[in-house]
Amino acid sequence: MDELIGRLVANTGVDRHAAEKAIGIILDFLRKEGPADKVQALMDKLPGAEALIAQQSEGGGFSMGGIMGAGTKMMSAGLSMAQVQGVTRETIAYAREKIGDDAVGEIVGAIPGLGQFV
Repeated sequence: MDELIGRLVANTGVDRHAAEKAIGIILDFLRKEGPADKVQALMDKLPGAEALIAQQSEGGGFSMGGIMGAGTKMMSAGLSMAQVQGVTRETIAYAREKIGDDAVGEIVGAIPGLGQFV
């Protein structure tokens, strides 16, 4: 995960803590909303993903779901709308490098509205 975190810090201007939080939120969102087999294939290629998902989901409280919920969580973590878009695009680009365009395309295509953000 260090490679992806470093990439987010360098390319989007977020700090390391915000990058970790955003990755956890994005991966948690993909796990809940995407096709289980494709998302699991991605998780298998991202050592440390489970820990980031667990960290971001600590604290409980009310949370809206779906794509808007993920965006709201990232903004609550201190990211601007531009940073939310940037970290989402970078994370999806990184996922493409790990599991390929077709598999990521299937994940993105299965989640209503996600395609417009990536």
